[in-house]
Amino acid sequence: MIKNKKRIIIIIVIGALLIGNVYFAMNYYFTRKDLAQVEATESKAEINQKVLTFTSMFIKKVLQANTAIDFDTRLSLENSVRDLNDPAVMAEWQNFTNSKTETDAQNSVKTLLGILIDKIQK
Repeated sequence: MIKNKKRIIIIIVIGALLIGNVYFAMNYYFTRKDLAQVEATESKAEINQKVLTFTSMFIKKVLQANTAIDFDTRLSLENSVRDLNDPAVMAEWQNFTNSKTETDAQNSVKTLLGILIDKIQK
């Protein structure tokens, strides 16, 4: 009789431990999944912030400028573009900075702003 009670208690304890392990494994899985989503969202928000910072700087210091762009401003813009770490943006920035005519520069600006907006929307 006492052996049966011990056996039943052991079975209950083992069952409770198994149920606990399953619960914690599932909880771990769903928490990891949520964490991955949060990290992806945070990464996207950081990229968007960098894009917005560059875009704002570009509009204020280049498009709205009444004078020639000084070296410090150009360096600041260049660093901001490099910080984006995006080949398409960098390539279009190079096209803009290497433009020979005003029409080429305007076309590059249109393309560059389009790429930046697309990058934010994705």
